Amino acid sequence: MTKRPLIGITAFETKHLRPPHAPLYATGQRYVRAIEDAGGLPVILSPALTNETLRAVFERLDGLLLSGGGDIDPAIYGEEPHPSIWGLDMNRDRAELAMAKWAADAQTPLLCICRGTQVLNVALGGSLVQDIASMVPDALTHMYDEEVMPREAVAHPVKVETDSLLASLIQDKSAEVNSWHHQSIKRVADDLKVVALSPDGIVEAIELPGHPFALGVQWHPEWLYHQQPEMARLFAGLVEAASTDK
Repeated sequence: MTKRPLIGITAFETKHLRPPHAPLYATGQRYVRAIEDAGGLPVILSPALTNETLRAVFERLDGLLLSGGGDIDPAIYGEEPHPSIWGLDMNRDRAELAMAKWAADAQTPLLCICRGTQVLNVALGGSLVQDIASMVPDALTHMYDEEVMPREAVAHPVKVETDSLLASLIQDKSAEVNSWHHQSIKRVADDLKVVALSPDGIVEAIELPGHPFALGVQWHPEWLYHQQPEMARLFAGLVEAASTDK
């Protein structure tokens, strides 16, 4: 039997909504299910681990998924915060930025989703559009009220670069995606390559050339993979890359 690769999934700190309001570490169930369905062994990573402990855990992993969530502190990329900034978490920023750099340097297979894509860009020296709606003229709607549009609903197409890892996974030059982000990549980190754009020019996917598998998508494939086989191949690609003998 082939050994199943261990895939770390980043989490965030929260509190139980009812008494005793105990502090928790959490991540979206869909990420865990997507990795398991793709054949990986998912493990949830606490953002509050010390750097030393985090590094020891990282070195046991075969692959890494940087999940979605709140915003990155804009001070990290040298900007003042926009009024729309939400969900800042210093521990999460520290942990995820470190792991993104480690994965890039160690060539650890890496899939980044929504916030995770922004983390990879910032970790490697890029910056972000802090609020698409107020800062990008004529932009499409990229953030919806969940009561108006379900998370698995397609919001817009993206155009995919043909010579890219993403194109090889989705097996097409375009994709139909959902959209749940109010921020996006502004200055692309020097080492990264843009491989997908939405019709309004917003960066929708990035890759790290020369890395065996380092892909970031701005949409949420964990909500789409049951109905779109091309989205399931993103998770399958991560698991397959993480299965390669080191």
